[in-house]
Formats: sequence, C-alpha cells, structure tokens
Amino acid sequence: MDDGKSNGVPGTVNKELESGSLEIDKIAERKLVRKLDIHIIPVVMLLYLLSFLDRVNIGNARLYGLQEDLNMDSQQYQIAVSILFVTYILSELPSNLVLKKYVSPSRWIAFITTSWGIIATLTGVCQSYGGLIACRLLLGAVEGGLFPGCAIYLTLYYTKHDLALRIGYLFVSAALAGACGGLLAYGIGYMDGIAGLRGWRWIMILEGLPTFILGIASWWLLADSPETAYYLNAEEKALVVRRREAQLGVSDVFDWKDVRLGLKDWKVYVFSAGQFCQDTMLYGYSTFLPTIIKAIRPQSSSAIVQVLTIPCYALGAITYMAAARYSDWKQIRGPIVLLFGAISVLGYALLISEASSGVHYAGCFFVAMGL
Repeated sequence: MDDGKSNGVPGTVNKELESGSLEIDKIAERKLVRKLDIHIIPVVMLLYLLSFLDRVNIGNARLYGLQEDLNMDSQQYQIAVSILFVTYILSELPSNLVLKKYVSPSRWIAFITTSWGIIATLTGVCQSYGGLIACRLLLGAVEGGLFPGCAIYLTLYYTKHDLALRIGYLFVSAALAGACGGLLAYGIGYMDGIAGLRGWRWIMILEGLPTFILGIASWWLLADSPETAYYLNAEEKALVVRRREAQLGVSDVFDWKDVRLGLKDWKVYVFSAGQFCQDTMLYGYSTFLPTIIKAIRPQSSSAIVQVLTIPCYALGAITYMAAARYSDWKQIRGPIVLLFGAISVLGYALLISEASSGVHYAGCFFVAMGL
C-alpha cells in the first residue's frame, strides 16, 4: 500500500510523459496551481511565520525583563541577538544538501522544525547568559535550513514563473510574524509573575510550543514530491511534472558537479552580497523594532510599544504581497528589488535624522515597506 511517501513516479505519469500526449491546458493549469496553493502555501507560510517569530522574539522579551534577569549589559544582549546568525548561516547550505540528496523533505523539515521548537521553548527557562548563548547557537543551527529548504520545496511544485509570488508569501508571513509577535507580547506580558515566571519567559515558552506541534504535524502535511502528493490525482501529478519538464535548465538529478559550478559562478556571490545587505536591514529592523520605538517614545509603556509595532508590519505585509504579485505578472525582478531597497534606505535616513518622533516613527513604516 502506498503511504504517500514513496519516491516512485506513478506509471500513468511516466506513460503520459513518454508518449507526449499530455498537453498543458491553461484552465487545468490554473486549477492545479490553485490546489497547490491551498495545500502547500498555508503550511509553508506557517512554518516560516513561526521560524521568524522564534528568531526575533528576543527583541520583545527584552522589554519584559530578559536583560535584567540574566544580568546582561547592552553589549552582551547584542551578542546574544547576533550569535544566532553564525550557526544559522553555516547550516543553510549543508541543510539543503541533506534535503536534496539524503533525507526526504517531509522528514527533514519536520525534524528541524520540531528541534527548533524544543530549543525555542526551553529558552524560556534559561538561568544565565551562557545558557541563552547556547540556546541561540542551537536555534540558529537547526533553524537555518528552513527558508532555503522551503524555497527548494516550492520548486518541486511550481515553475520559476510562479515562484516570486510564492516566495513573497514567505516574506508576508515574516511580516505577519512581526505583527503577531507584537500582539502576542502585548497579551503575554500581562502574565508577568504567573507561576513565578517573568513575562519574557512566558513569551519564549508560549511562542515556542506551537512550533513543536507544527513540526510533528508537518511530517504528514508535507508530501515529498508531486508524484506522492496525496491531494493530487493522476492527471494533476502528470501536469505538475509536465510543467516542470517544460522549463529550461531544470533538472531533478543531484550532481556534486552542479554544486561546484555554482560555487564558481560570480553571480552567486553578487546575489549573496545583495542578500547580505538586505538581511542586515531586515533582521536589524525586526529584532530591534520594539527597542527603536521605545527610544522614539520613551514615555510609552512596554505594552503600548508592542502595539505600535503592529501597523508597521501590517503595512510591510501588504507591500510584500503587492510587489510579489506585480513581479510575477510582469516577470520583472531587479527593478522592483532596487526600488524597494531605496525605500528602506529612505526609512533608515528618517530614523537617524534630527527630526521629531513622528518623523522617526514614519521611518519605521518606510523601512517595513522596502524590506
């Protein structure tokens, strides 16, 4: 009996592809893409939302006693924030190689999600600065593979013409994580003192537990390939394969030669440099937005600061979706990246300017729009 996880291509799919009898019907294609969106995108978005939430909630936790409880000075707090990205970066490429060559997507994504859910939850019981550093290093090591893994996973089902919008969904979920993080921190902050735990501990624990649950569920929610997708019939499986076969330069065969060629391609390094700059803005903003707003409005309570982060992320989510849809519609990438990068630069310029608090807060919106 087929458990939905086998690696074989159904015979009907192979026969149709070999005979060339399967034509790409545009109506059937639109129906297929809608079905893929229904079954794949919500799970992938939720995974990335929780990933982003668990990664940056240290910024919200700071307002609820994290730094004081663990006797950290400002420099130690900055190290605790940044050190996660050391193991995060180092784990991205190896994680994708494991996913591509050795372990099926559902198993690997379930493993890393469950692992970081456990680590994120246990961060709430840290008793020292060293313990926090250990948790952040471990969190980065297992979480680093999620975003590139999700990107590879999407390429199993979607063509390159579909991908900008679907990758855009991931960034929308990041913005939603920021908004939800502020809202959750606002509510969880009122639990300060319950069971003898400070508010920051409850933030870590209650935001980590859903990740653990989703990690276990994703073992069954994610199919390993179009050929084993439980929600597709034989014709739809054949159509997914046919659409991918029609793309130029696309292959499912893993070869270390391709890895070496990629490492020698100058475009990879130019793209990486641009992504580095973009991510510097993204994580600097998302991690420290509560601190930034607190500095803009020092008279505001921690709860109000959390509330003020929500509209920034909400505008960001709307902008991401609009930009991704336009990019897919026009098949334009570079000019959109440059335009919104410039908007973020404008936002940071407003933040560092000698201006009123209102202008500084407006800068937060411009940064969110451009990211």
